[in-house]
Amino acid sequence: MLSYTSTPIQEIKSSLLEKAGVNVFVKREDLNHPFVSGNKWWKLKRNLEQAKEEGVSTLLTFGGAYSNHIYATAAAAQELGFKCIGIIRGEEITALSKTLQFATEQGMQLHFISREAYRQKAQDEFVARLKDQFGDFYLIPEGGTNSLAVQGVEEFAQQLNKEMDADFVWRVIGFSSLKGDFLSEEVRRLLDEEIEGEEVSKLERYQKSNWHIEDGYHFGGYAKHTPELLMFIKNFEKEFSIPVEHVYTGKLFFGLFDLIQRGHFPKGSKIMALHTGGLQGKLEQL
Repeated sequence: MLSYTSTPIQEIKSSLLEKAGVNVFVKREDLNHPFVSGNKWWKLKRNLEQAKEEGVSTLLTFGGAYSNHIYATAAAAQELGFKCIGIIRGEEITALSKTLQFATEQGMQLHFISREAYRQKAQDEFVARLKDQFGDFYLIPEGGTNSLAVQGVEEFAQQLNKEMDADFVWRVIGFSSLKGDFLSEEVRRLLDEEIEGEEVSKLERYQKSNWHIEDGYHFGGYAKHTPELLMFIKNFEKEFSIPVEHVYTGKLFFGLFDLIQRGHFPKGSKIMALHTGGLQGKLEQL
């Protein structure tokens, strides 16, 4: 399947962290693949295996003009020999974004649809029309998020636990790059699907419920940014030599450092920050 490079855990140190009395480690999952990086590798893993098992030769997925998922899926399809179709939100434009330029270079066939039509992407009738138009395909949802993606990310979590040599992960904190608080409900739904009908221990149920999402660091919404965020990214990269961008990881580390500065974590805490890749966003960064 997809090539994978083992990634390091890097400790970062600064006067802020020393003053707060916390240790921060970064799992550099941005280094796991040159194009299908970070969490996208793990979200696509089981889906790609399933497509191979079903003998399907074409992948079809959805995204916007700057979608990290479109970028990653195009690269994965090219590496594994799949044909690939990207249903792109919005009317076709003459000058493609750098993300879509890359996708076409990888062989992805782009099909632009109106935003109104795009909202129907999860409806069976709409998918049936796509199959009439393009023939048989393996459908990967927008963002790559489905039950197989959850299984892939769970596999990564188990691997990370072994690398950390830890008995327990006490709390998982997510930082939303989207405006609004709807992601918490979506995560609950996916976790409920994962454990429904399974024999799950009390510890496993606790670990799957001991999380929350910080939704106050979106800086206006998806791919939005402010001068404050861009300055933080510039200083962060200079101090730690870790690349981040304004869509996902820049907001993650801004939020993490802000919580640390405000005393959210008790002294002696050991924090593992997962670098989820997505550096494709730097191509579009202003």
